[in-house]
Amino acid sequence: MQRKKFDSINVVPMIDIMLVLLVIVLTTATFIAKGIIPLQLPTGKSAEHFPPKQPIRLLVSASGEIYLNDRPTDLAGVAVRLETMDPKSPVFLSCDKAARYEHFVAVLERLKALGFSKINIVTRK
Repeated sequence: MQRKKFDSINVVPMIDIMLVLLVIVLTTATFIAKGIIPLQLPTGKSAEHFPPKQPIRLLVSASGEIYLNDRPTDLAGVAVRLETMDPKSPVFLSCDKAARYEHFVAVLERLKALGFSKINIVTRK
């Protein structure tokens, strides 16, 4: 039996597969570019409107004073006021660079003890 020499390769099936893959990529890319898949949600009588979570701003001054949403308070007052707030709310913690580290850690520990997990430490570029 004598072997035949291949002079060319049939690339038509490979082109077909590549075109199908291209269509799939372009179709999914339109959903990704928009960021959402458009939906028309049904209406219901018991539907509720959930307001966006308001961020909580905590500031520690150079002298160790604590401000919660621009109102002065102490560490005990922070705990009392934060107990009424949603622990899933984002917290923005700003601390003066001249403040003692122990004030920063005390506030951070209080936030963790109350169950706050979305804690952002504010810095400057």
